[in-house]
Amino acid sequence: MPDTHLPQPPEAATTALRTETLAMLPTSVTTPGYDRRALTPGVLHVGVGNFHRAHQASYFHRLFELGEDLDWAIVGAGMMHFDEAMRDRLAPQDWLTTVVELDPEGYRASVIGSMIDFIAIDPGALVEAMQDPQIRIVSLTVTEGGYFLSAETGGFDRTHPAIVREVGASHSPQTVFGVILAALKARRARGLAPFTIMSCDNLPENGHVARATVLGLARLIDPELADWIAETVAFPNSMVDCITPATGAREIDLVRTRFSIADAAPVVCEPFRQWVMEDNFPQGRPALEKVGVQFVRDVAPYELMKLRILNGGHAAIAYSSALLGHHYVHDAMADPLISGFLAKLTAEEILPTVPVIEGVSLTDYIALVAKRFSNSALGDTIPRLCLDGSNRQPKFILPTIAARLDSGQSIDGLALEVALWAHYCAAAQDGSAIAIDDPNAARLMERAVAARADPREFLAMPDIFGALAETGAFVDAFTAALRRLQQDPTRKVIGDYLAD
Repeated sequence: MPDTHLPQPPEAATTALRTETLAMLPTSVTTPGYDRRALTPGVLHVGVGNFHRAHQASYFHRLFELGEDLDWAIVGAGMMHFDEAMRDRLAPQDWLTTVVELDPEGYRASVIGSMIDFIAIDPGALVEAMQDPQIRIVSLTVTEGGYFLSAETGGFDRTHPAIVREVGASHSPQTVFGVILAALKARRARGLAPFTIMSCDNLPENGHVARATVLGLARLIDPELADWIAETVAFPNSMVDCITPATGAREIDLVRTRFSIADAAPVVCEPFRQWVMEDNFPQGRPALEKVGVQFVRDVAPYELMKLRILNGGHAAIAYSSALLGHHYVHDAMADPLISGFLAKLTAEEILPTVPVIEGVSLTDYIALVAKRFSNSALGDTIPRLCLDGSNRQPKFILPTIAARLDSGQSIDGLALEVALWAHYCAAAQDGSAIAIDDPNAARLMERAVAARADPREFLAMPDIFGALAETGAFVDAFTAALRRLQQDPTRKVIGDYLAD
């Protein structure tokens, strides 16, 4: 994390984060003002990563600070190897997390105590935990790629290898959705009301997506159960937002040196948070509106605003910045080419696809996004923005391209963004400093290198590009943009786009 102008305190003895050491922490650190022993579970959350702890867990923590809804504490869970690693880090510190808000005007540290347990990484244990009658919400942050969606249809991909395995061995679930089905089936057999399933992932209509995946798998395994789920289980849509960099040695050291806390898994984030939700919770919900959550009738316009402007903006600066050698996002935003590319692309091509929202100024929102990206205290990195492009591009960029083409509008800037992604993938194959962090990394590099002879080769991935791969206007614009990048330096190509 970069140094700031803020004075650095002398290093003091550190205190290991645990319940019994909370009173020993510096007075500058906010600790839970509620009795954690009085908390009882209400939410089981799958995917206890940095974003969940900076966002959802922090909202619940603030609600508990008001003395409200203490029967809605969070139980953590996961299915992946990295979930087990997180559990191992958090167990010795009683599931407590230090969350540091990185405001250039001053850092603020809070110890978050809203999570009270973490289920062992075992499908059977997770199915059992979801049957607890106290669990009324199962929430998810399983990444954009964790819902088994088909880029070709936009719906549930029943041919995905993990789904095929799940159907063939439904008595022993290996995916979170297989576990959810087993738990719902058991609750129905016991006469228990079903829990609400609340997606907190960055997906358009994430509740509808979660519903499609749960029902799609259920219809393959147990059609009768699928009918019951369709009639009784709620899947509220929500829009979530808080820029949360990955935790590494820098972040752990910052918490140790600045706040004298030995935390094995701290979280750093920006001071901005937003959570907009559809109020659809048949088994009840905590009063999160008291701590800033917006409950609205229709989340879709807020989702589209965020996904296209903020997430699309991250995609716009990711590959261009990587190709120009930037590491930190705030440094990239200080480069007039990068900030200019973001501003022009957003104003001319992205903004016209975003619906007007009553009471919201989209121009103010765009300015806020640029300010957030420029936060030098945050230390967000370009490699983080570049990861998982094969899942993020179909969610954050390609739908905007399709919307523009459907309206007969130009896509020069958006096509250039996709071409920058392809050029980035090809550069990784050349032994440069670029390393692709993507489940499809090998295929992306292979297609990107083949695109040097024919740019259309990069588009020959129907699971990513869907119908756009055969859409003439997009193919032509992408081909032209990639040819320019192959012939001229990236800085010149972006400069020419800005000058056009």
